[in-house]
Amino acid sequence: MAMKSKFYTRREFLKGTSSAAVAGALYMGSASPLLGAGEKKSRVVLIRNSEVLDKSYTVNASLMQQMLDQALTAALGIDDAAEAWKSIIKPDDVVGIKSNVWRYLPTPAELEQGIKKRVMDCGVPEDRIGIKDRGLLKDPIFTNATALINTRPMRTHHWSGVGSLIKNYITFVPRPYEWHDDTCADLGKLLELPLVKGKTRLNILVMLTPLFNGSGPHHFNPKYTWAYNGLIVGTDMVACDTVGVTILQNKRKEFFGEDRPLNPPPKHIFLADTRHNLGTADLSKIELIKLGDTDGILI
Repeated sequence: MAMKSKFYTRREFLKGTSSAAVAGALYMGSASPLLGAGEKKSRVVLIRNSEVLDKSYTVNASLMQQMLDQALTAALGIDDAAEAWKSIIKPDDVVGIKSNVWRYLPTPAELEQGIKKRVMDCGVPEDRIGIKDRGLLKDPIFTNATALINTRPMRTHHWSGVGSLIKNYITFVPRPYEWHDDTCADLGKLLELPLVKGKTRLNILVMLTPLFNGSGPHHFNPKYTWAYNGLIVGTDMVACDTVGVTILQNKRKEFFGEDRPLNPPPKHIFLADTRHNLGTADLSKIELIKLGDTDGILI
C-alpha cells in the first residue's frame, strides 16, 4: 500500500532527516558509470503525493500548487513559500514559462497556471508573463525575457534518449533538427544561447506519469507509463535531469527484470556537465531531498 504523504516545512525536514547524497551516475550504454566533473553538490528536490492524480489521471490543482511551493522552499532553503518565489522572480522581470506541448504527455495546465500565479504574486504583471513551447522566436515575451522557468514531463525520446529539461530549450533555435547529430550530444549548448544564457531561475521536471520505454519517432504506449506522482525541482537543470533519468532507468529494470539501458543513451545530460560545465550529472554530487511518498520511489 502506498504511504500517504506527510509534508514538512524545511525546518521540520532538516530536524527529522538528513539530505541524501545518492551514489550512482548516468550510463551511456556502457557497463561503467561516467562521472560528472562538478565539485560542489547541487540540491535537487523530489516530491511525490499519491493523491495528486485521481483514477482518471486528472491533476488536483490545489495539491499540485502545494507540492510546487514545498519543493521550492526545500530547494532554496527558505521556509516561506512567498519569500522563496520572490528570491528568484522580481517585479520588473519579463518571465517566460517554457512548457512542452507534446500531445501524449504535455506539461499539465494545472502546473503552468500554478507557476504563473506565483510569478504574479511576485509582482510581475500578467502581460509580462508567457507560457509557450513552440514559436518562441516570434514571441516578444520570450525574446525579451529576463527570467525563464523551465518545465516539462520526462519521457524516452527517439533522438536524444530522453526528453529532458535540457532538450526542452530546443525550440529556442530556428532549426531543431540540426541538433540531432550524435544522438543530440551537444544539447547543452542550448543553455549558452543569448536568449537563454543565465536566465533560468527554476527547473521543474514533471514526473506524474513518465514514459520509460518506446521505439521510433513520436512513440507512445500508455503501458510504458505509470503513476509516479512526482515533481523534480531545482536550480541545476543538469542535476534535475540526472535524477529523472536515474528513476527512468530503475523503472526499466523493474519492469523488464533486467538492466536495459536507454537507447539511444541520454549522453547529452552527461556532456552538459563534463563538456559544457553547465551542471552536475553525477548522483554522488547531488544533494537529493525527498519529500512525500516513498513507496516505489526508485531512487
